[in-house]
Amino acid sequence: MAQANLSEILFKPSFKHRETSTLIHRAHHARAASLHTPLEGDTANNWYRMLNQLLWTWRGVDAREIVEVLSRIAASDAERSDAQLLDTVVGYRNGNWIYEWVHQGMQWQQRAVEQPDPLLGGKYWLNAANFYSIAGYPHLKGDQLAEQAEVLSNRAYEEAALLLPYQLKELSFDIEGGSPISGFLHMPDNGKAPFPTVLMCGSLDTLQTDYHRLFSDYLAPRGIAMLTIDMPSIGASSKWKLTQDASFLHQQVLRQLPAVAWIDHQRVSAFGFRFGANVAVRLAYLEPHRLRGVACLGPVVHSILYEARNQQRVPDMYMDVLASRMGMAAASDQALKMELNRYSLKMQGLLGRRCPTPMLSGYWEQDALSPKEESQLIASSSLDGKLLAIPRSPVYRSFHQALLQISGWLSDKMR
Repeated sequence: MAQANLSEILFKPSFKHRETSTLIHRAHHARAASLHTPLEGDTANNWYRMLNQLLWTWRGVDAREIVEVLSRIAASDAERSDAQLLDTVVGYRNGNWIYEWVHQGMQWQQRAVEQPDPLLGGKYWLNAANFYSIAGYPHLKGDQLAEQAEVLSNRAYEEAALLLPYQLKELSFDIEGGSPISGFLHMPDNGKAPFPTVLMCGSLDTLQTDYHRLFSDYLAPRGIAMLTIDMPSIGASSKWKLTQDASFLHQQVLRQLPAVAWIDHQRVSAFGFRFGANVAVRLAYLEPHRLRGVACLGPVVHSILYEARNQQRVPDMYMDVLASRMGMAAASDQALKMELNRYSLKMQGLLGRRCPTPMLSGYWEQDALSPKEESQLIASSSLDGKLLAIPRSPVYRSFHQALLQISGWLSDKMR
């Protein structure tokens, strides 16, 4: 099927789709002052979603285009599910979050199709994939329009890989007790297989295709491959919900790596962003003989999962994401908070015990989702731990320098 026709089939004009912010039935916080977190961006009184301009720009989206799309959303006079929130336009039409980001992605897709230079064409396809992914953000379960945008993002990502100078292989992994899942293995064009490999454990509001920049700019130059899989209840892992055994899917994948010819299964490490660090640290304890090291960035392993006062500071969107991943869309706030307690790695009896796997954890001061103590606990629990303080400004350069240090550390552990 031609890529150009896919969007026409997926996105038929409709005003009956439920608007994203209405999918989770929680008692939302009273709207407070603007909050900034390093890896989620900004939240403000008049937006439901956190505006994650740091990571969107880092992934390759032009900051001017971000402003352009947000302006179209803000300027819309169409019906909103919440008149106070700009990104809640009902229906797939002008001003709707998903519509506007998909529209921008289609422009890059068209340029990619018309571009005779393979390298430029690949970059344009990658741009399209990024816009389609943002369209589906924060990827709540049951958001039909978002799921359709994710299909477009995966297709565009695969088209980009055909033209850019690296190899991408889609792998299928059998999962005990249910449906198999698929992942993307990114292999550098320098060196020969089998490659040392980083298993990516992403945050709960991103797709596995959102980490291409980590591979292309930080891992591939060091001859390191990257294997991505979606977190439970999202993308290719949508049939699985997040449970207290948060690392279940990644652990199943890790155990199957000896059968993947392109991966040196004796040189594998894990890298966790936000809640993905919860997954990666669990793997460090449960599979120490399969991992050379675990790196974390802004980890969510205890504080906001266990302490109710910290949960009050967490933006509504992020709490909705947690509820969605756990299959608790209609649960009360109290039930959600009690369930979150069980996801704390400290309460599970893991963190605080000595772990033989080398672990690095990077943190920002005054990070509402991941206080310094979170990273200190991870580093001090490892027999070979490292704590990485990341300056809050300049934000982009600090993020870049942190990734350089982390990728260097992972490379050293996999020698």
